[in-house]
Amino acid sequence: MKRTYSLRLRLTLIILVPLLFVASATGLWQLNNARVTAGEVFDRSLQSAALAVANDVALSGGDALAPSTRKILSDTSGGRVFYHVYAPDGVIVTGYATPPVGIPLADDDELSPVYFNAEYLGRDVRGFRMRTRMQVDDFSGVFTTTVWQDVAIRATFVQDLMLRSLVTISSIITSLSLIVWFGIRIGLHPLNDLQQAIDLRSGEVLKPIQRPVPVEVEGIVRTLNRLLGQVSEAMATQSEFISNAAHQLRNPVAGVLSLAESVRSAPNEVAMRERAGDLVDAAKETSHLAQKLLTYERTKSISPASARETFSVNELIDGVTADFRGRSNGGLALTASMPDSDISVTGDRTMIREAVSNLVDNAMKHGGANLSEITVSLETGPGEATIVVKDNGKGLTDAQIQTALQRFGQVSERSDGSGLGLPIVERVADRHGGGLKLSGKGPGLEARFTVARQ
Repeated sequence: MKRTYSLRLRLTLIILVPLLFVASATGLWQLNNARVTAGEVFDRSLQSAALAVANDVALSGGDALAPSTRKILSDTSGGRVFYHVYAPDGVIVTGYATPPVGIPLADDDELSPVYFNAEYLGRDVRGFRMRTRMQVDDFSGVFTTTVWQDVAIRATFVQDLMLRSLVTISSIITSLSLIVWFGIRIGLHPLNDLQQAIDLRSGEVLKPIQRPVPVEVEGIVRTLNRLLGQVSEAMATQSEFISNAAHQLRNPVAGVLSLAESVRSAPNEVAMRERAGDLVDAAKETSHLAQKLLTYERTKSISPASARETFSVNELIDGVTADFRGRSNGGLALTASMPDSDISVTGDRTMIREAVSNLVDNAMKHGGANLSEITVSLETGPGEATIVVKDNGKGLTDAQIQTALQRFGQVSERSDGSGLGLPIVERVADRHGGGLKLSGKGPGLEARFTVARQ
């Protein structure tokens, strides 16, 4: 048997793989969001720092910065901020004398604030420049305030934020994995109970499974119980059949052995020949019974290949009646009544022929001394074909018909039949979607053998 992954592992992978995909997508989104958020936070921090510096310059004339402003410059968003302020004539008022390389140029009347990327002492920086009209001491005009900060601080901030997010997501996924793994184990516990219940079944114990099971496996248990019931019924039927067959074969086999002993102990050749003839007849009857037993068993498992054979029922009936005419004496009229059109069915031709032969043979053997006519006719209906075998013999009562339809059922104690002819016919009809109906109310017996026309 091909080996597959366990149900527990399959369910775990089915649940966790999409979650890992979602977590990865969330991580990428978080990375981009962290970069955007960090950029906005740092840019606003630079703007706040520039406003604080410009305000202090206006108040102190550039001589000193307030302690709060110095605190902002020393540690804005986790890093130092550099600054300088230039007067309208280009003279530095306060701050660092060396400016970053790459500050965008501005017209004299341009007052719009500008964010920029530049280089300061060999390091990449992010800066903010604002131009403000104000008066410092005797100077009046547009003063330029510029602040900048190392971009590495932003990268460190983003990495730290991503690390925290990664740790959080990993912890959630790990916890969820453990919950799913052990949760599925607990959830599959009823399947283990079901396996134990199945293990208790054997060839001797085939009772249905009565344990409560989850809704998802109720269909499996229902199907399994149905199969167990069918197997149990089949085994009981087979056991009964074997018992009945052994009982039915016991007497014929004993008779054959007895006749064989009598042939061996015959006093002379004439007696030996007479007893040998009786032995042959007994052997033929035993062989006929054994053949009927095998045929009855075969009807339980008609092969799908043979059941798909399409053939003419008209030709089949003609063949059966012609065969029995050669066996009958001159006082019996065996006729076939056929419709004008040819009727075809799909099924097991051999078994259907066997069934029709059994009906004709049954009429000939049990019709009684006054039997003089047997008619085999063919009728059609919606989706079915019916073969009717009618005789003018002694017929059967309803009680006798019920007995005759039972396996090894004998209507008369002096009957020389096997008791399997009609059960074989009934089972063949059932396997072909039809049925067998016997009627003994009129003169003689009428048997209606119906099969579906597929």
